Amino acid sequence: MTSHERVLTACAFQRPDRIPRYDQFWEFPESWRAELGPEGNFTDVAIWVPNEGTFPTRTRTLREENGWIYEIDMWGRTIRRRQDAYFCETLETPLHEGVDIDSVQFDPATLEDRYLQGLPSGEALDAALTEAKRRYCVFGKTGGPYLRTTYVRGETQFLLDIAQDPKLAKALADKMAEHLVGLGLYQLHRWSLYETGIWIFDDMAYNTNPMFSPESFERIFLPAYRRMIAAYKQAGARYVFLHSDGNIWPLLDMLIDAGIDGLNPLERRAGMHPALLRARYPRLILAGGMCNSDTLINGPRGKVEAEARELIDIGRDGGVIIGTHSLSPEVRLEYFAAYDQVCKIYGDFTHAR
Repeated sequence: MTSHERVLTACAFQRPDRIPRYDQFWEFPESWRAELGPEGNFTDVAIWVPNEGTFPTRTRTLREENGWIYEIDMWGRTIRRRQDAYFCETLETPLHEGVDIDSVQFDPATLEDRYLQGLPSGEALDAALTEAKRRYCVFGKTGGPYLRTTYVRGETQFLLDIAQDPKLAKALADKMAEHLVGLGLYQLHRWSLYETGIWIFDDMAYNTNPMFSPESFERIFLPAYRRMIAAYKQAGARYVFLHSDGNIWPLLDMLIDAGIDGLNPLERRAGMHPALLRARYPRLILAGGMCNSDTLINGPRGKVEAEARELIDIGRDGGVIIGTHSLSPEVRLEYFAAYDQVCKIYGDFTHAR
């Protein structure tokens, strides 16, 4: 099978030739490449990401000072960052206190530059996309109404809005959802992703609970989710996945009722255990499940192998894409190599077991 066939077979709860994989790396050291081969060998899934910012036409560098780079980013935020840092510090957000939400106009979702992936032309993009589809199962991506709204409102302020002014919080979430729907629909058309679909990335929980109550989710965010998922599926997207870090058990019934087909990354440290999820939601596609914060850092090898085997057994008749949340520099080569070997040998379904 090709990666495209393998992933879609698993998503249809049919047995693929082997367990499909979705692993991504913060960095991929030369030592890993020398021993394991190129990083593209460890995934069957590619997520293509547009420039989804609300104000990409405002981006500019303000100044460089004492090792810091000060910028206006694609969300209209004033940020500062270090040259080689993974994250930035937000200094100011565009939707400040007292702003008239109705008067704010986000940049159009149809700006062609959003979809060029940094390539110089549409022709170069089309060639790159053709190659990506040859090698992988390609999905599109949008953010979700919680996390992306924190970018333009500020995380602390938006959480205060949720608690103190839910009417405003819902108006903000609805406005963001409208923006994200436009991005998702244009991706489906521009990149021809109807056969696969869209992943919604919306980190909205920490290790023990969501960032807000289930009642707040139902009031403020569930209508936005229903709108987004319905729009993507009505446009022809076969699958809609949700990526959220942390423990989202209290929200899952509502999200599945809203129409999500798959869940990622299944953080074990947050209680999102794949076996428990499969028992409760037998038709939910599980993507992820390998622990990148303990098992792949601390081992031992037997624990790595047992974790991988458990996931492979759950996915033997489809419904699982094995993978990690992401692979940071703390992950040890010997444990990743052990996980890789289990996927290649035990995860080969062409031989009866």
